[in-house]
Amino acid sequence: MKEVNISDLERKFEERIAAEIRIEPNDWMPENYRKTLIRQISQHAHSEIVGQLPEGNWVTRAPNLRRKAVLLAKIQDEAGHGLYLYSAVETLGADREETIDDLHTGKAKYSSIFNYPTLTWADIGMVGWLVDGAAIMNQVPLCRTSYGPYARAMVRVCKEESFHQRQGFEIVTTLAQGTAEQKAMAQDALNRWWWPALMMFGPSDAESKHTEQSMRWKIKRHTNDELRQMFVNATVPQAELIGLKVPDDNLTYNEEKGGYDFSDIDWDEFWQVVNGHGICNKERIEARKKAKEEGIWVREAALAYAEKRAARRKQAS
Repeated sequence: MKEVNISDLERKFEERIAAEIRIEPNDWMPENYRKTLIRQISQHAHSEIVGQLPEGNWVTRAPNLRRKAVLLAKIQDEAGHGLYLYSAVETLGADREETIDDLHTGKAKYSSIFNYPTLTWADIGMVGWLVDGAAIMNQVPLCRTSYGPYARAMVRVCKEESFHQRQGFEIVTTLAQGTAEQKAMAQDALNRWWWPALMMFGPSDAESKHTEQSMRWKIKRHTNDELRQMFVNATVPQAELIGLKVPDDNLTYNEEKGGYDFSDIDWDEFWQVVNGHGICNKERIEARKKAKEEGIWVREAALAYAEKRAARRKQAS
């Protein structure tokens, strides 16, 4: 058997990346590329699943039947996103249950934004408008990521997230144009969610450990700070349109760079939340652990049924 030359494989891999040819599951890839994707895609999947929790808090308290139905549909979409992404990470040789266990033990992370509580109905609007809006800003470029299964999963995810963002903006607009009390509720929610939404893009480029390599491999197409700036540029005019004020006294439009200057982020708060000390960190993980434990019998029954059905088919053939 001909001995495989790793340097030749690496060269061919880099050539494919440079030529914008997607890497597929059966293609050779550097181990660090595989590990980086497993980390990123699994964290993305965890974020979609954990992200259902702050919204589920309002299913029984939505202001009317229409709002309830739309919120239920949105939560269902998020569950589907998690499933797409867990399936994508399995193509890299990762075990789905192990990745979920990593979440429960704190080894794996998820988006910091989901460790903040949804205190009022306006918060559900902010989750759609700001949180899903930030997600879209981050995820649309992932439709062109260099790993095929991830890129293809993101096409549908982004289409559905666009619906979620519009739904959230419609809720916030309705409140902002409502009574004085409703507008105050919307403004209060914006005050609380603005900075966590900016933190969603991750640490600054100077602090990020993974961005440079991910950019070279074309897993990411923009840096964290570039995405954050794009989000601010897109969102500030939306807030102004509906009469809300972004909670940043230093926010000014910079003609030279064609975008907004804004205050520094409280990175101490960001790292506190990321490291498990946010308002809802413990609550979120406990909810996911409970869901897994209480759902074991369902998974076991489904697997037993699938095995029995497969055995019948084999016997019939």
